[in-house]
Amino acid sequence: MQRAQIVLACGAGEANTAIAKRMGLTGMTVGKWRKRYRELGLEGLHDELRPGRPRTYEDDTVAEVINRALQTKPTDGSTHWSARTLAAATGISKTTVHRWLQTFSVQPHRQKMFKLSTDPFFVEKVRDIVGLYLNPPDKAMVLCVDEKTQIQALDLTQPLLPMGLGYVEGVTHDYIRHGTTTLFAALDVATGEVLTRCRPRHRHQEFLGFLRQIERSVPEDLDVHLIVDNYCTHKHARVRAWLAQRPRFHVHYTPTYASWL
Repeated sequence: MQRAQIVLACGAGEANTAIAKRMGLTGMTVGKWRKRYRELGLEGLHDELRPGRPRTYEDDTVAEVINRALQTKPTDGSTHWSARTLAAATGISKTTVHRWLQTFSVQPHRQKMFKLSTDPFFVEKVRDIVGLYLNPPDKAMVLCVDEKTQIQALDLTQPLLPMGLGYVEGVTHDYIRHGTTTLFAALDVATGEVLTRCRPRHRHQEFLGFLRQIERSVPEDLDVHLIVDNYCTHKHARVRAWLAQRPRFHVHYTPTYASWL
């Protein structure tokens, strides 16, 4: 790519020194590829054969090892291939197999989790919610609401020892358990401010209490757009009835299995 850019710049009449300065190269490098193109055309932009030991393995052997790592599993009951087991099965050194796996970014030992949404209105909901983030409505507040459950309420057995000259802050390694709590949080998309409330449980009663807190916190002249996931608490009959009595509240549900939105 860089060599082609050099040739195109030369064709446009740019001097070698100017090209070298703009592309961060030496004038000798620019002159080399200019001369090679003038004498050999496009073929001159390719690297020449270099001296050294010939390749030990052909492309077919490399492809066989890579396909084996991608499409098969070890016969000893292992869940995946390693460089050592693949080397033992193919008779090729571990170093060579490891280099090939790195070259083609093959990582048999790793997994990446995914989940496909089954929501029939997935596209519509994505457009709705992304639209709220990118273009919030006028005279309204957009809040992303969620709960963080099973938060351990811990307390240290001794007070902190403050940091001083020559020693760092001291914290006891043990703690006292005070059960668990649930954090209700509403993120203001426009300002980044967060409304919070901790409750011992996360039923619809606690969610209604948090909605009332939101109602008190948001000025009456603003509509409220709530982005929530599909947790049953958010769709409880009493929650729906409370929302129906407040026209300025608008609820936007994330697609099923896609609360990462």
